[in-house]
Amino acid sequence: MTFRPTEHLTLELDGPDDVVYSSGETLTGKAVLEFSREVKIRALKVLCRGAATAQWLENRSVGFNTVYTDYTSKITYFRKRQEVLLQADNGEMTTLPAGRHEYPFSFQLPEETLVTSFEGKHGSIRYWVKVKLHRPWTTVKKIKKEFTVIEPIDINTPSLLAPQAGTKEKMARIWYRNAGQVTVTAKIDRKGYTPGEVIPVFAEFDNSTSRSVLPKAYITQTQTFIARGTMKQKRAVVATLCGDAVGARRRESWHGRAIKIPPVGPSILQCRIIRVEYALKVCVDIPGTSKLCLELPLVMGTIPLHPFGSRTSSVSSQYSLNLDWLHMAIPEQPEPPPDYSSVVSDEEAVRSTPAARPEDDLSGILQRSLMAYVQEFRFRPPPVYSEVDPNPAPFSMRPRCMTC
Repeated sequence: MTFRPTEHLTLELDGPDDVVYSSGETLTGKAVLEFSREVKIRALKVLCRGAATAQWLENRSVGFNTVYTDYTSKITYFRKRQEVLLQADNGEMTTLPAGRHEYPFSFQLPEETLVTSFEGKHGSIRYWVKVKLHRPWTTVKKIKKEFTVIEPIDINTPSLLAPQAGTKEKMARIWYRNAGQVTVTAKIDRKGYTPGEVIPVFAEFDNSTSRSVLPKAYITQTQTFIARGTMKQKRAVVATLCGDAVGARRRESWHGRAIKIPPVGPSILQCRIIRVEYALKVCVDIPGTSKLCLELPLVMGTIPLHPFGSRTSSVSSQYSLNLDWLHMAIPEQPEPPPDYSSVVSDEEAVRSTPAARPEDDLSGILQRSLMAYVQEFRFRPPPVYSEVDPNPAPFSMRPRCMTC
C-alpha cells in the first residue's frame, strides 16, 4: 500500500504581524516547503500584487422575474512579475529530499504613491503575496498572504492647517406657516486631524422660533464606491457631541466644546473607485421641521501636528495662522476650554493626569498641540494695572540720548 507524502506549503513575511508598508519600501519573506519523503517539483514561483475592487449587486423586477445587475470595477496598482524560487535549468523536474526547505524572496513596492489598505461592504483595497507550487500530475498548489499598506498623510501642510467655518439657516414651518428662522454658525481651527485628537468646536445657535431646539455635533465617515458610472455610498457616525437645548428666541454659543476622534482609518482620497471621507456636522433638531445641518470637511491623517515646526510649516507661520483664527468673530465672551474630566470618565482622567515636571524640562511641550498653548494665552487674565513701575531701572544707568 502506497501512502501519499505529507507536504506543507507556508508563506512567511519578515517582521511582526502588525507591520505596515508604504510606497518605495522593500517587502521580504520566505516560502517554506516541508515533505515527509522525497518529492519531485516542477517549479516554485512567487508574485506580488496590489489592487482596488468595488463590487455590488442590484436587482429589479421585470414582470414575474427578478433581474440582477452586477456592478464591478477594478484598478491594479502594481503587479510584480512572478519570481522563480525553484526550477531546473533544463526544464525538467527537481527532486527535493524529505525535510524542511526555505526559499527567501523580496519585492520593492512602487515608488509612486499607493493607496491605504481598506476593507468595506462594497469594495476593498488589498495587497498580497502569492506562492505557487507546481508538481507533476497534481493541481497547482497556491497560498496567499495579505500585507497592510498605509500611505502617510501629513496634516502639517497649509491646506490642512487652514481653519474651516460656515453658516447655514433654515426657516421653520408649522402648518404651512413660517414659525421663525434658525441659524447655525460654526468653525474649527483646522481641517486635518489624527485619530485620538480632540476637536474644539466653536458655534453659535440663533433660535428665532417659538420652540426650543437641540444642537448636536457629529463626526461622520462616508465610504463611496464607484463602478460602471454608478455610485454607492455607506455613511456612519463615529463620534457624537450633544449640547443643551436653546430656548425660544434665544441665542447660545459653544466656546470650544470638545469632540474626541475615535480610532478610525485615514482618509482615502486618491483612489478613483473607492473614497473614504470625513466631516464634522453641526446640526440643530427643530420640532416639526427637518434637521438643519452645517458640514465642515475633515481629513484624517497619519502624521500628527508638530507644535513647534515641521517639514512643511515653520513656527512663525503656525502662530500667525492660529492668531488670525482668534480674531474671527464668534466668541464674543470667551469661556475656558471644557474640563478633561467632562469628556472622559473619572478613572481615565486620573490616569491621564501628567506628573509635575521641573520648570527647565521642556519634553512635555512637544507632546501638546499648539492650540492648547494658544487657548492658555487667550484665556489668561491681563496683568494688574499699576502706575508704579514694578521693574524700575537702576539709578546708575544713564538714559541714552536718542539724537546722539
